[in-house]
Parts: sequence; C-alpha cells; structure tokens
Amino acid sequence: MKKRVVVTGMGIVAPNGHGIEAYESALRKGKSGIRFIPVLKELKFGCQVAGVPENIDEICEKYFTEEQLLAMNSNIKFASIAAIDAWRDAGFEVPAEDSEQVDWDTGAIIGTGIGGMDTTGEKLVPLTNAGKVRRLGSAIVEQVMASGVSAKVSGLLALGNQVTTNSSACSTGTEAVIDAMYRIRNGLAKRMLAGGSEGASQYSWAGFDAMRVLNRKHNDEPEKASRPMSASAAGFIPGSGAGILMLEDLDSALERGAKIYAEIIGGAINCGGHRMGGSMTAPNPTGVQRCIQAALADAEIDGSAVDAINGHLTATFADPYEIGNWQKHWGETNGISR
Repeated sequence: MKKRVVVTGMGIVAPNGHGIEAYESALRKGKSGIRFIPVLKELKFGCQVAGVPENIDEICEKYFTEEQLLAMNSNIKFASIAAIDAWRDAGFEVPAEDSEQVDWDTGAIIGTGIGGMDTTGEKLVPLTNAGKVRRLGSAIVEQVMASGVSAKVSGLLALGNQVTTNSSACSTGTEAVIDAMYRIRNGLAKRMLAGGSEGASQYSWAGFDAMRVLNRKHNDEPEKASRPMSASAAGFIPGSGAGILMLEDLDSALERGAKIYAEIIGGAINCGGHRMGGSMTAPNPTGVQRCIQAALADAEIDGSAVDAINGHLTATFADPYEIGNWQKHWGETNGISR
C-alpha cells in the first residue's frame, strides 16, 4: 500500500519577500518584486528589469558563518535559506556543525535550471583565461556544479537519505516535488526537502535576451512587465530565488504532531519527444494532454475536481497554445473557456 505524502514545512526566498509570511503578504497586496537592474542597462540588454531577492547579505548573516559563506554563490544562498526555513517550519532544529548525527530518514531533491552562472562568469572564466587558476580557491567546484545546491543543504542539515539535484528548465521545481513524493510514497524516506532554486546573474539571462523572448517594453515600469495571458504580453521576465517544501510521510507527521499544510495526492512527468509540433521550448501538445491525464489518474480524481492551475505562461505566443491544451482536456464545462 502506497504511503500518503503531506507538506509539513515551507521556505521561500522571492524577489517580493523572504519567508512565508512576508511572501503571502506581498501576494495578497499585489506587491511586485520586479525591479530595474542597472547592470542590465550598462550591458545593453533589451530587457533591463528582473526579479532579484533583496537584502540577501543581511539575511545571510543570520543563517551562516563567514566560513560557510565563502563557498556560497547566490544560487546556493537562496536554496540554503529556503531549505533551512522549511526545515524549521516543519518543527526541526538545525544541527550543530560539529554534530556526528546523521538523519538517515530525510533527504533532499533541490533542482536548478542553470545554477552558478554568476560564479562561472565573474570568477571561473576570467581567472582561468588570465592564467590565474591558483586564485580560484578550493570552493569553486561546489559553486559551479549544479548539485552544489542540494549538497550544501545536506551538509547544513545532516541529511543522510537521497540528496540529488535535478534540472528540467522551467519544470525543475515541480519535477523535484514529484520525485520526492514518489520516494516517500514508496517507503524509501520519511521526509524529503524538495523544490527549486536559481541564482541572480546577467550571465544566466543574456541568452534569453538575445533570443528576444524577454519583455523589453516596460523598462520604465517594472511592475507592469510581467503580463502572461494579456493582449499586451511581450515576453517573460528573468528572476531568481528559491522555494522549498518539506514533504513527509503522513504517519510520521501525525506521530510527531506536525502541522500539515496540504496533501500531495498525485503527479506525472513526461516528454513530447520534440515531435508533433513540439521542441525543446514548445511542448508537444499531445504530450501535455497525456501528462495531465496521467497526473489525474495517479491522484485518482476527475478533472472537475481541479480548482486552480499554475501554468507555465511565458507571456509569449505560447500562452494560447498552453491554455488550449488545458481546454482540450478539461473542456469548457470544467471552467476553462476561451
């Protein structure tokens, strides 16, 4: 019998708020985290706005030692803060650095789309090209490896179960949650931290700007730049931050009296094989519909039970196709109309 999986902790580092209370307040007030980024103007980007968490250096002082920070770039900082917040929110204390105890029942799947590009662009490439390899330092590898985000969290929290990093572009965080759910459901872990993180770097955003898929029409009005499903949509906005959930076996959560935010009852992951109109950036419509059907089947619910959809919605020409895929599966009788 498969185990039930619930959410017992949450951590968020977002451009419009750090921590679940500040983030919820920002969402309810409609507070935007998109701001003008001077360096993007200096570098002649078409899009000169982005979402970057604020006051991170001050926040980090409350979480990490100076020695720990030496091996952290923005991506690792965001992921580590969010993971520690989710850990504490779930009712656990951060173990001492010199503790020999390992939590064999808890692991982490924390994904990242691009990873430590700030370290690569600002340090690794310049110093290597200048023949100054010795100045790179011993922490360079863990900062540029994609797995650095989950590895760092494992060390901070002494996690002994599966600790890995996944990477699947915009679906990375969702995929991490689904994979973690499967592990707990199959009895291979009691708890899993799961989610995604992305660092703040012009090197990560440059390629998208070159593709002209970023909104370059609202540099003077950053709060109006993100416009998915709008007639005036002109591309998406680069962003950074981290969101981490603590997933837990329901029996474990009940046994320790943990607060339960929600239950994850199903999920599905697939790929359209870059066929039937699909590509790396445009999903195969049939694949999307099959994924929706598989998720509902795994959850053992009907489409009419779905109350909300958190879409991809890039504020590009792809939005109507995405909504069309939802509509083809659920139909207008389930609340999705043209």
